[in-house]
Amino acid sequence: MGTAATADPLRIATYNTDLQRDGPGLFLRDSARGEDEQIDAVLAVIATANADVLALQGIDYDLTSEALSRFAKAAGYPHHFALRPNTGMPTGLDMDGDGRLGGPRDAQGYGRFSGQGGMAILSRLPIDARNVQDLSSILWRDVPGALLPNVDGAPFPNEEAQAIQRLSTTGHWVVPIIGPNGPFDLLTFHASPPVFDGPEDRNGKRNHDEIMLWLKLLDGTVGTAPTGPFVITGDANLDPVDGSGIKAAIEALLGAPDLQNVAPRGHFGTDTVDWDDPVPGDLRVDYVLPSTHWRVIDSGVLWRDPDDPMADTVAVASRHRLIWVDLAY
Repeated sequence: MGTAATADPLRIATYNTDLQRDGPGLFLRDSARGEDEQIDAVLAVIATANADVLALQGIDYDLTSEALSRFAKAAGYPHHFALRPNTGMPTGLDMDGDGRLGGPRDAQGYGRFSGQGGMAILSRLPIDARNVQDLSSILWRDVPGALLPNVDGAPFPNEEAQAIQRLSTTGHWVVPIIGPNGPFDLLTFHASPPVFDGPEDRNGKRNHDEIMLWLKLLDGTVGTAPTGPFVITGDANLDPVDGSGIKAAIEALLGAPDLQNVAPRGHFGTDTVDWDDPVPGDLRVDYVLPSTHWRVIDSGVLWRDPDDPMADTVAVASRHRLIWVDLAY
């Protein structure tokens, strides 16, 4: 395994932990007690994966980072990073057009409280936090070519809401990592599911534009494009073949000339999430996509055969499966 002291391949992973709780402070409480079956299972999965850099989704944010610090220590990672996500960030407006205020869908990103289901990075390598590029505050309507929702030609739910709506459901971060052979950027996000809306397809269009934001970053339309090696990681909430959503977005990302479409495989092929059958069913929604600077050594989805001793732990931990890619440059 790669560490900061060697030039061995680096294992880069992403994992939607499903650790979000129903109220603020509950994740910290459950972590501190040390008796939570799901948290223990997630830590076991992380230990099995043995990644050098791990992007997490579905983990609650707290301002002091006490919960994340405790979790990182339990997982054996000396470095961790998180920013306040858009999930649960109040707007004071009716953002979903249901005529009511203060609901989880009225936040900048779905959330019952500020920070629910955020993102984090765990790393054995130093993180250059001072030079992080955070794209999370970009307004949806300011993105060139945005597919803004409308009904009968009018902005949905209304002009006032669209004037403050951020594109990122959770966040889009470009995080410099100090690797053994030089720095590289970890680009990470967690996009909105393209369902749970109406004929205006608000969530489907938002999901599309969240995925496409990476391509706009890479071509210099938005933000500052990486100049060296990078890896896109996270939960795109979109399968290139099955399930709901505007497939053109993930097809464009997977086909981008700057990226390698690594398709890690586990017991159920390239699927990365165990959702209810038959709908939506198992899908490939989680991705680790290295730039063409890298040489891909190996990859996998931590989804074991039902007879494997680790299978039950994996199932208890999360509906999602951790995916990893070993890279060298």
